[in-house]
This record gives sequence, structure tokens and C-alpha cells, in this order.
Amino acid sequence: MNIVLNGERRAFDAGTTAADLLKDLELEGKPVALERNGETVQKSKLNSTELSEGDRIEIVTFVGGG
Repeated sequence: MNIVLNGERRAFDAGTTAADLLKDLELEGKPVALERNGETVQKSKLNSTELSEGDRIEIVTFVGGG
């Protein structure tokens, strides 16, 4: 299945969840926000949010600094 991830078309296996995506990107457990088709996915729903063909995913990571 193809999705658009942060503006780039990427291929993932059918049945991939938002949690699987974060794991594949080595972002599991890190402070991130994930948006699917314009709606924020709550952390508690990452495991149950299955991605679909054509989804537009935006992931923002938080970094500290000063």
C-alpha cells in the first residue's frame, strides 16, 4: 500500500498500523505527534489505527534546545 509520509510517497505492507509505522521509522517511544489525513491520532489509538491506501501522514518530532 502507498501512503504519503511527510510529503513523500512511501510503500508499506497492508495492515500497517500507526504504531507499526513509528516502530519502522525508529520513533517508537519518542515524543512525536502523528496526524492522519488532517486529524491527530491520539497516543492511545496508535495500535488500533490501521493505515489505508493513499493516507496522508504527517509526523512531527519534538526536540529541545535553547
